[in-house]
Amino acid sequence: MPSTPPHLSWYQLTIEPNTLFGSRPPVLPDDDALWDIFEQGHQLLSAAGYQQYETSAYAKLGFQCQHNLNYWRFGDYLGIGCGAHGKITFPDGRILRTAKTRHPRGYMEGRYLERQHDVEEADKPFEFFMNRFRLLEAAPRAEFSLYTGLDEQVIRQQIDAAIAEGYLLEDAQNWQITEHGKLFLNSLLELFLSEE
Repeated sequence: MPSTPPHLSWYQLTIEPNTLFGSRPPVLPDDDALWDIFEQGHQLLSAAGYQQYETSAYAKLGFQCQHNLNYWRFGDYLGIGCGAHGKITFPDGRILRTAKTRHPRGYMEGRYLERQHDVEEADKPFEFFMNRFRLLEAAPRAEFSLYTGLDEQVIRQQIDAAIAEGYLLEDAQNWQITEHGKLFLNSLLELFLSEE
């Protein structure tokens, strides 16, 4: 590789509405070609000394992005600036999500906050695992209760289903996403969607 930055993010292009790509979308490769691209890219990055530590992030040893790790570990963060998002956990277990005004004009006129909402109790498991299972490191089981305020028993059935499907391994301290789980991350996460 001619350029070797210490950290890089590598993910598939998402075509967003209200963008140039959204109005004139390019022809994208089919799923088989995308898989080949992913496998070859992963091999290239690994051979160049990068370690994959998150679904879309690779880093040289010692250069994992600490902000990314905090985010994926379901930590709190402030959203400052146009379009920024934030997450704050209060001592009583309440989790507040915020989104700042996207357009600079509104922000400069003092309309900073576009929206905010409390994360519903029933949605906390999905939100936690949607973040945590993107990391390839083991997820300490104790962190589920620590960050959500919920007892592990509320997700026992879903964890058991994930293990039965081959998405997760479990020991006394950790949950570890498997290679199969990485490939079927969306299916794994669907197990934790609220039925309400």
